[in-house]
Formats: sequence, C-alpha cells, structure tokens
Amino acid sequence: MGKAVYIAEKPSVAQEFAKALKLNVRRGDGYLEAENAIVTWCVGHLVTMSYPDKYDPALKRWSLDTLPFLPEEFRYEVIPAVEKQFRTVSGILNREDVERIYVCTDSGREGEYIYRLVEQEAHVQGKERRRVWIDSQTEEEILRGIREAKELSEYDNLSASAYLRAKEDYLMGINFSRLLTLKYGDSVSNYLRAKDRPAISVGRVMTCVLGMVVRREREIRDFVKTPFYRVLSTIQVSGQTFEGEWKAVQGSRWFESFDLYKENGFKTREKAEELIAYLTDGQGAAETYTGQELPKDQAAPGKSGGASAGARHTLTCQVASIEKKKEKKNPPLLYNLAELQNDCSKRFKISPDETLRIVQELYEKKLVTYPRTDARVLSTAAAKEISRNLNGLSKYQMATPYLQDILQFGSHKNLAKTRYVNDKQITDHYAIVPTGQGLQSLGSVSDMSRKIYDCIVRRFLSIFYPPAVYQKVSIVTKIKEESFFSSFKVLAEEGYLKVSGIPQAKKTAKEDGGAEGDGGEKQNVDRDLFQAVQGIRKGAVLPVERLEIREGETTPPKRYNSGSMILAMENAGQLIEDEELRAQIKGSGIGTSATRAEILKKLMNIQYLALNKKTQIITPTLQGEMIYDVVDHSIRPLLNPELTASWEKGLSYVAEGEITPEEYMQKLSQFIVRRTDAVKNLRNQFQLRACYDQASQFY
Repeated sequence: MGKAVYIAEKPSVAQEFAKALKLNVRRGDGYLEAENAIVTWCVGHLVTMSYPDKYDPALKRWSLDTLPFLPEEFRYEVIPAVEKQFRTVSGILNREDVERIYVCTDSGREGEYIYRLVEQEAHVQGKERRRVWIDSQTEEEILRGIREAKELSEYDNLSASAYLRAKEDYLMGINFSRLLTLKYGDSVSNYLRAKDRPAISVGRVMTCVLGMVVRREREIRDFVKTPFYRVLSTIQVSGQTFEGEWKAVQGSRWFESFDLYKENGFKTREKAEELIAYLTDGQGAAETYTGQELPKDQAAPGKSGGASAGARHTLTCQVASIEKKKEKKNPPLLYNLAELQNDCSKRFKISPDETLRIVQELYEKKLVTYPRTDARVLSTAAAKEISRNLNGLSKYQMATPYLQDILQFGSHKNLAKTRYVNDKQITDHYAIVPTGQGLQSLGSVSDMSRKIYDCIVRRFLSIFYPPAVYQKVSIVTKIKEESFFSSFKVLAEEGYLKVSGIPQAKKTAKEDGGAEGDGGEKQNVDRDLFQAVQGIRKGAVLPVERLEIREGETTPPKRYNSGSMILAMENAGQLIEDEELRAQIKGSGIGTSATRAEILKKLMNIQYLALNKKTQIITPTLQGEMIYDVVDHSIRPLLNPELTASWEKGLSYVAEGEITPEEYMQKLSQFIVRRTDAVKNLRNQFQLRACYDQASQFY
C-alpha cells in the first residue's frame, strides 16, 4: 500500500497534523516522514503569476501601445525566495510510493489556491487527492477532517473562483496601473515635486477603499455647521428633577413652522426665547436677556443659554401621558473576523492587521476556531458538540462562574433552535468561538492576545444567557398646548450583560450638541429618580423648576477608524452600526475577511492613506487624494463600492457553480478593454490640475 501525503500551509500546522495522527516521524529538510505517511508544507504562496515581460521581454517597457494586456493563457512561476521548499514539495507529491494526497491548506479560497498552484506547477498526475476541511486545529477536528475528507474535485468551483480572483486583481492592477501612470504619472510627480515618476497603484478593492476615505474626508471639509436651539424643562417630582425636551408636534403653535430646524429645535435663539416668553406669559422673556447667559462666542454646545423662568411665578406642567414597558436586548451574534477587528480597534486601538495576526496565532495554538470567516453563527453540527467547548473552558478561570450559570439554565441543550445556529448563513466556516482547548498556551502569548481571547470567550458565553431587560418609562408633559418629552431607561435584569459587561451610556445630543435629539432618554438613570417617576400618574400637575435654552450644532460625519472601515468594507461601503441590520445585508462586501486588513495596510504602505496609531483614525494623504481625482476622471467605476462588491459576488457565484469561469472572464475582459480604450482618448490633465490645487490647500 502506498503512502499518504498531508500538505499544510505552514510548518506549524503540519506539526499539528503529525501530532494528531500520532506519527513516528523522522525529520527531513522541509518534511516529516513516517512509515506510511509524509507531512510537508508550503510557506504561504510558493507560486505566483508571471509579470508581462515573461510573456514578451518587450513588455518590460511600459507603453500605451501594448495596453490592454490580456493573455490567452496565464503563466505562473515559482517564487525565487521559496524555490527550495517548492522543489521539496514537488518531489514528494510526485514520488512513486505516494498514493494519496490530503490537501490540508487553510480551509478557504486562498488556501485552495495555494495548493492548486503547487500541484499545477509540480505537474502532479495519477494520485488520489482528498480535501481536508476543518474549523479548528484541535486533534478531534483534524482527525474528523481527515476522516471525512472529500474528493478534491468537489472543490473545483472554489478553485476556479480563486484563480479568477487572482486573474482579476492581476489584470486590473497591471492594465490600470500602467495606463494611469503613463497618462497621469508625470502630472502627479510634477505637482508633488517628486524626483521619480511614481507608479499610480490601482486595484479592484484598494481603489474603492481609497475612494471611501477620500469622499468621507471631503464631506467633513464641506460640512457647514448649523446652530440650533432647543428648549428644555426641568420638572420636579418627589424631591427629584428630570428634564423634558420640547417638540413641535401636532397641536403646537409652531407645528411645521419655517422657524424650526427640526421638530425639537429652532434655527434662531430669538424664536426659542419667544417660546419661553409664551409659556411663562412673558415673564421668561425678560430673564433670557439678562447678563446670566454666556456671550455667544463663549457658549459651549450643551451648556445652558437661558436662565430660570421660575423666578417670577410658579410654573407647572401637566402629565399628558405616561407609558411603561419592558425592552429586551438579546445577546449579540458571535464574532466573525470583521466584527472582531472592529471591536479590537475600538477597545484596544489596534489595527485590523494586528487583530488578524493575533487571532491567527490563537487559532494555530488550538485556542479558537478558524478566524477568516464571514459567518456570525454556528453550524448545526457544531451546536451538537458545543458541550465540548464549554467543558474545556471549565479550566479557564474567568469562565468558571458563568459556566455554572449556563449549567443551571440548561440553555446549551437547545442551542440549535436559537438564532445563533443557522446553516444557511455559513459558506466556508462558522463563527469564531473558543475551542476549550490549548489553554496551556495562554501563558506563552502576549497580554493583547489574552485580551482578545477573553473577548471571544465572553461573546461566546453570552449567547447561553437570557436577554438583558430594561424598564422604560416615557412621559409627555404639557405647558399650555406645548409638549415636552422625557424618557428613562434602567436595567432591570442584567441577563447576558453579566458576561459581556454593562455598556456605558452614549452621549446624547443634549450632552454633545449633536443634531439629533433623543427625547431626554438616559441609559442608566438614578434609581431613586426612576422610582419617583414610576409613581407619576396621567393628569398629575408637577412644578417646573426652570425652562432653558440649550444651544447645539450639527456635527459632520465621522472619519473612518480602522475597525469601522473593515465593517464598511464588509457591508459594501455602508457603515451599519446596528448589528441586527447588518445581519440582514445579503451578498458579499468589498474584499473578503482574509484580505481586508492587508488591503488597508497596503494603502498605508504606499502612502495613499495615513493611520493615527493612537486613535486608529484613517485619513487620506495629498497623494491619495490626487490618485482619487485621477481615477474619478478616468475609470470612475473603480471607486464605486456597489460595483466592487458585485465583482466579489460574481466570484461567489462561480464558487457556487451558478456561473461559469468563462462567463466571468468574458465580462472582466470586456470591462478592461472598454475602460482602457476610453482613457487613452482622454485629454483632461489641465482639469486635474485644478483638482490637485483644491486638495493641496488642506496639506
């Protein structure tokens, strides 16, 4: 009987396979060999696509005459730096005593591509080939993956999509980078006073991301702050006070008035003062003009701009309505890579690239499941075995008290019936969860790695807890026919927040001068006040301590940080904060979970984008803005997030067998030819000079 070869993507992974198989191996140069098996490895990519000059030496010189470059057959070559390992792997795969090959590269499109290129260039023939597809590197999962390995041919569609992704990036990069460099490179370098003409680097995904950042920066620059003036009441109840926010609802004298900025504020201070004067029968008007208010150039958003109206007479309001209800908040869905990168950017101020590096390390140490996943749920099969994960975590000190709760709840028994398990929402891998194994490795990882592991564990444990329950009270009070709105929220049952932690209250508009009022809702009000408010009845008359004007101003959109950028890429350019809405978004985003961090890193390395390492805020550079303008005036579709996402969706269709590689390739070729020919005929350098001037004033 011939030998079996197990080929992994990295040496460390190969070692885990050898351990799981309990092989008695001798170490060779680039492989491990036992009596009936050989374990070998790639070191990332061993093979790459050849540059145009390998097709024709004349193509080394960049010329518009040779574009578009669309080879009928693509050429590949071994990467010189890893040629020795390629020769080792090639020799093993072609050995006469090798009967079966187990492909154990990472279970995803890129891992598939890495192996297929090696097999292609090694000219492997006549071997039985099986694909090992695993979700973690625990011994049980490795052995299951080997036991259930399918014929490699079942992954041919995935392989086809991987080849197409590489061809697409290659063709767009080669053609459009050369095209725009030849057409506009001199104008960019002359403007930047660069010694050499810089190559204009363009890519299917990276150019779209650059566009998102530049557009956001220009929105911020063009934003004109608009002041607005809200009127707030301070109402007394049982020795406590609470605020009400006036709104011009139906029945108000100012309903749909042109004096309003929005229903909860006026465009001018004078109109707000008119409202107070009306409500206080003129007594409040005199007070608002006293010297008690700050000069306008000193007034800070969120500070009172008016004084007490209660100095003249006792002002009262009547409770028009009071509504009490409970609100449940479910535990969030599990982490996928984008969600974890976003959380780590916010919590720890680390880049998506660093988060991926750390979670990959945790995966290789068997602590967590496969990280490069887009899914935020578990598979039915994984849910059936979830007790293993929970039992393993009993050795993790932080988890112990929560595991006791979960045992009492018995919630792990019915996990498959919850929203956290859904086979339809999984393509390659389920969500990132702790395996419950490898805990001895925690002592050897960095402090940041332990923090990220802790986040993953807490997110996982929280899904076994009941929802958090808030008690909410909403009150409408009236002075004359004018309505003031108040709402309160207090945590009644902590539920899953016992594990994840109680979130801090976000600043509301009245605290930070934002454009949107929230009706005075407070996340965590004082319980004494909450109890006092609970006793209020409809029709009750309450004293008003004061009416005041609070000035605010509209705020510009926020800059992307590294985490929110990853989320925006995942959602095809939409920065959707609400996770319930994100879960409803269908289709692929910009790039993949495996590539997004690398794309951001590249844009920073070529100095199109800048990253503030302390805040993780992303901004464009002058060069980045100029490249944006070049693309905007030449191949504008490259800046379109929806179009870029549609290319990614097309690759998914190929992987699912819904369209053929030939159909995809035909559309790609037509796009490149059409756009290349259009740019060749453009004469717009002078127009671009004005764009450069516009951008440069900010640098």
